[in-house]
Amino acid sequence: MAPSKNLLMIFVKNRQAGKVKTRLAKTVGDDKALEIYEKLKSHTIDVAAEVDVDREIWYSDFVGEEQFEDEVFKEKVQIGDGLGVRMKNAFEQGFKNGAEKVVIIGSDCISITQLHIREAFAILEEADVVIGPAKDGGYYLLGLSKMIPELFENINWSTESVFDQTLEALRSNKNSYQLLEMLNDIDTESDLENSPHKSRLV
Repeated sequence: MAPSKNLLMIFVKNRQAGKVKTRLAKTVGDDKALEIYEKLKSHTIDVAAEVDVDREIWYSDFVGEEQFEDEVFKEKVQIGDGLGVRMKNAFEQGFKNGAEKVVIIGSDCISITQLHIREAFAILEEADVVIGPAKDGGYYLLGLSKMIPELFENINWSTESVFDQTLEALRSNKNSYQLLEMLNDIDTESDLENSPHKSRLV
C-alpha cells in the first residue's frame, strides 16, 4: 500500500512505575498512576487506529512493548534530550520521509476523538499549523503542513506557558494557524477528579 501524505505520530512513555504521570503519582501512588496511564494510552491508540492516515508510535526509551501490525503502527524511539528536541526530530523525520501534513499527539487526553484528529488534518489543507489547546496551558495536539523549527525552541516545556509561547512563536514567524477545541489533559489528581471520563480511568 502506498504511503499516505498524512502522518499521525503518538508520543508515549515506556511502561515503568515511577516514570509516568509523576505529578499524578504524588497523590495516587506510582502503581495507580501507571494503571491510569495505561488506560489513557490504550484510549489514544484505539482512537488513532480509526483514522485513515499513516501512524507512528514513538516510545521514550525502546520499542517492543505493544504488538502492532506494521500497517497499523510503525514503532520508533524518540531521539534527543528534552521534549522540544524530541518532537522537532520526529517532525523533521516525518517530512523528510515524504509526509505533507504531520500531526503529533501525546497520550494524556481521554477526551480526544477521531473527529479532533480528522479536523486537524483538514485544517492543515489551508493553514501552516493547527493546535489543540489543553486546559493546563499546554496542548494535546500539534499539526504542521511544513517544518517550523521555531515552535520547538525557547519553550518552557511542561509548564502552563507552553501554549502561549507557541502562539508567540507563530505570530513572530507570521505562520497561519487555527485552533481546535480546548480539552483537558490528565496530569494531576484534580484533572482526574474534574474529568467527565473519570469512570473510564479508575
